[in-house]
Amino acid sequence: MKNIIVTGASRGIGFELVKQLADAGHKVLALSRNDKPVNELNHPNINCFSFDICDPEDIAKLKDFIDQQWKQVDILINNAGRLLYKAFDQISPAEFEEVYRVNVFGVAELTRQLLPYIPQSGHVVNISSMGGVQGSVKFAGLAAYSSSKGALITLTELLAEEYKETGPAFNVLALGAVQTEMLEGAFPDYKAPLSAEEMANYIFDFALNGNKYYNGKLLQVSNSTP
Repeated sequence: MKNIIVTGASRGIGFELVKQLADAGHKVLALSRNDKPVNELNHPNINCFSFDICDPEDIAKLKDFIDQQWKQVDILINNAGRLLYKAFDQISPAEFEEVYRVNVFGVAELTRQLLPYIPQSGHVVNISSMGGVQGSVKFAGLAAYSSSKGALITLTELLAEEYKETGPAFNVLALGAVQTEMLEGAFPDYKAPLSAEEMANYIFDFALNGNKYYNGKLLQVSNSTP
């Protein structure tokens, strides 16, 4: 049984992942700004509270929970993300920065604050996008989102190198199209080949076992474009 934190847990892949991990007997802390969907599950293995990845007070509240309830975090899944679908010349500096605050700066600070609780055998899984992979097909309107996901990939590789002697392991999954509300926001007429539940099942297995085989690796989890 593992202690697992999942961010971006209120819908889509994160919500399905929380359910699967809890049903398998793991202790899950589900974090998202909207905590209502997870709280309504009323699952004995799930703890949940409203959480903004960019808010230092919320990070302090999270650390208090770990100190009092868990002591240790075995797996951190950084799934929270901000999508902005907008023409580049119409994006304000504040909008561009907000995407990076959630997708890069927030992930970095949350990870930094939680590292003392993660053992050498632990696993940090960052959820990126195929749009952030160098050489992949790119789409207009996603300049802020895809570039931030590219930064997350590089950050993951750097952290794996920095902590390769002491752990934990760091890996990043670049997801292709999954039928979620976020995908519909960018491609409303596109029907993805995978459901949120199916992708969550893949991440479930990788989070629990991927660090046995990989560290500092980018895995492209996609069978379609987008």
